[in-house]
This record gives sequence, structure tokens and C-alpha cells, in this order.
Amino acid sequence: ELKHLLFFTFCLIYTITIIGNLLIFMVTLHPSLCMPMYFFLRVLSFLDISTASIVVPKMLVNFLSEDRSISYMGCAAQLYSVIFLGATEWYLLAAMAYDRYVAICNPLRYAIIMNSRVCLSLVLLSCCSGNVVSLVQTAWVFTLPFCGPRKINYFFCDIPPLIMLSCTDISSYEKQIIIATVLVIFTPFCLILVSYACIISSILKISSAEGRHKTFSTCSSHLIVVTLYCGSGTLIYLRPKASYSQDTKKFMPLTYTAIIPMLNPLIYSLRNKDVKEVLIRMMAELM
Repeated sequence: ELKHLLFFTFCLIYTITIIGNLLIFMVTLHPSLCMPMYFFLRVLSFLDISTASIVVPKMLVNFLSEDRSISYMGCAAQLYSVIFLGATEWYLLAAMAYDRYVAICNPLRYAIIMNSRVCLSLVLLSCCSGNVVSLVQTAWVFTLPFCGPRKINYFFCDIPPLIMLSCTDISSYEKQIIIATVLVIFTPFCLILVSYACIISSILKISSAEGRHKTFSTCSSHLIVVTLYCGSGTLIYLRPKASYSQDTKKFMPLTYTAIIPMLNPLIYSLRNKDVKEVLIRMMAELM
């Protein structure tokens, strides 16, 4: 009975996500925004567009269609893609934290340390790490024996609803999900914490309050995104099953596949003075 309302809601969210991330992608191509931070931001926008495009369009079709089926290979491809993009984005956030660490704690050598080769290597390393995680997790899930009703009580193919369809005892597999989540989320998160501990230490040494505020404002957007990703991932994969309902479990993964990709452009554009200036300039030229 809510399918039409959900359709228009997520259609609006998807539209804002695509437009917002495309704007960020184009704005960061401007010659005045050639710093590594904006290169990483451009990659982040591409990952956000890809994540939303893998989940939301199929979900919108399902809201209005009687046939909500997905093929076995289609489900496997969707699961692989969601895990790959999510893990890659999380590793990319760790790379962005390292970039902020070098910019604030070692500003005189920033251009030498964070050269284009290093930036590209960090992005490729994030993609390779995401690919390994995704291949292992997807292969592991689809080697399980499935039986009974092949109905996924979810908006898309994800690990928790798929292993529930298995004929075997899944308690050991649930433990493996927790271990994988800790490795994928908390290992980069620890690197981010170390980076920001050094950053905060450097900020506190700045004598002027204005200088401290300006320096910290360059990191605040990244911190907000990290908090959103870490919070959503923890709630989805590490929270006890009995602590929330089935409907809640279905909606929670939409935070990192639909909501966060929509919020990222707003967070980075509204809180970044340089991005706003270039965006206003580009719009003025078009008009």
C-alpha cells in the first residue's frame, strides 16, 4: 500500500544523487581545484553514482511491477557490485584521511608526498582491496546450498537475506560476516582515527583561533561522511538480530546505498568554500 509513496520518494532521492554527484564531478575538474583532495572527491562521486545506480533503479521498477524477480546471476552480480563499491569507498575514505594528515601535519612537503602518482596508486589500491573483499564474500555466499522459497525479504541482494535462504546451519557464517565487517570497516577506521589524532594534535598547536577553525573546517566534511558510513555499516552487520524488526532490517541498508550517496555532494559542496565558489562561477557562465 506504500509502494507509490516509496517509488516517488526514492525516485526523488535518486535524481538528487545523480545531479548532485555529477555537479561535484564536473566542478572538481576545474583547473583551480587540482589538489589531491578534489581528485579523491571526484572518485567518491563516481562511486556514489555507481552504488545508487546498481540498487535504486531496480528497486523503483519493483515498486510498480508485479514481477519482482531477479535472476541467479543478476543477484550475484548485484551483490558483488554493492560489496565492491562499498568496500572501495571505505578504503578511499581512509586514503582521504591520509591526504588531510599530510596536508596539515606536513604542509611543506605536501606537493611532493601527495603527487599524482601516489594519488592514483591509493585509488587503485582501494579498488583492488574492494575487489578482493567482494570476490571472497560473493563466492562464499553463492557456494551455500539454497533450498525452500527463493524469496528475498529485502530491497536488493545482500549477504544477510541470502544466507537466510541456506539449508545449512548459518551460525558459523554469521560469525564470518562479523569478522569480515570488522576487517573491512574497522581496519580503515583505525587508520582514519590515527590520522585525525595527529591532525587534532597539529591543530591544537596553532596559536590563532581563526587558524584552528579554518584548518579543522577542511576536515569536518570528511569526518561527517566517515561517521555516516561507519555508523550505518555497524548497525547493519554488527547489531544483534533481535534488537530490531524485519522491516527495520530491510530499510537500514538503504542508508549506504541510497541516502549517503545523496548526502555526500551536499556535505562537501555546502561546507567547502572553494567548491561553492567554482560552482557559482560555472553557473554564472552558463547563464
